[in-house]
Amino acid sequence: MSFSRTIGSFIIPLSIPKGVKKLCELCEKPAHLQCTKCRLTFYCGTEHQQADWVGIHDRICQLLVPIRSPAPFYSLQADRDTHRIQTRIKQISRAVAQSKLFEGKYMEVQPAAQFFLRCATDIFGPGVVQLVPAYLLLAESSVGLGSLSQAKRFMSAAEWVVLRSPDCGPAVRHQLHRSLGRLYTMMGNLDAALLHFANDVYYASEEYGLDNTVTCDGYFLMANVFIQKGERLIAHSLYSEVARTWHSHLTKLFESLKQNSTSLEPSFDKSQRAEVDQMLRTILEAGENNSIQNKSQIALVAHCLAMLWFLGGDPQKVRHLTELPDTAASLLILHHDLLSFQLKH
Repeated sequence: MSFSRTIGSFIIPLSIPKGVKKLCELCEKPAHLQCTKCRLTFYCGTEHQQADWVGIHDRICQLLVPIRSPAPFYSLQADRDTHRIQTRIKQISRAVAQSKLFEGKYMEVQPAAQFFLRCATDIFGPGVVQLVPAYLLLAESSVGLGSLSQAKRFMSAAEWVVLRSPDCGPAVRHQLHRSLGRLYTMMGNLDAALLHFANDVYYASEEYGLDNTVTCDGYFLMANVFIQKGERLIAHSLYSEVARTWHSHLTKLFESLKQNSTSLEPSFDKSQRAEVDQMLRTILEAGENNSIQNKSQIALVAHCLAMLWFLGGDPQKVRHLTELPDTAASLLILHHDLLSFQLKH
């Protein structure tokens, strides 16, 4: 059975009121298909219908019914209900877009991020700082897709909003500079990328503190740029700071688990864990390939990975890591804490 026949059907022209045009949910071109589940969302063709379904529509299809169906009359309670549902949809679409971005599913990010932007605009109005996270999600997914011109457009929109909002907080500014740094890295303008990552770290430290994992992720991005510039000494210094911060954070989570939990519950969602895993693996590989190896640094990063896997609900992966001959010497500490705790649970 084809996709369109499963959740989509052609629009019946006579069912559309005269003068009303149905537009595609993604591109706003004239629509020819509608979702058969909510019957309130329209598409120019099966390609955009499928993209929207996979990207976000399957999560919010039924939530759209009460806010897109014409109300028989206006009431304050109905208005409140609409606002509540819009807020819920905004939260879902943002979370889905962020998760798919972490997973590298850049094409699937776009429908969710577009809906996030649309909901935020409906709730807060145009040109306000609450729209910046949506613009940045669209920009970063565009970078991932290699569409730099589109990324620049979204980034320019975000910059414009921030520039005209002098009271914009450091959390938004750090996100903006981090996204700009990634864009300039992709463009090969490494000096501009470093400048934006430095601003990212500055604003993140204002919002979260110097020793926070959000801030240290900016150090990691800076280190990657220094690697590209051939300045490995600076890069390894930054990698060390990232490893130290994550080791401290993961140790606190692990100690909390030992004291307060009787069962293993994942402390990170899948996409977050994958992002941190990739970052720590990059640092570990850089340390192992360095001409002057820092054994204690390698052990620290390996321990971070083991704790991450354990906290993510994958203790068997930890055991497999400690059984490898090349890493056993640097992971003696794991036999003391992680594996002993695993045996108890």
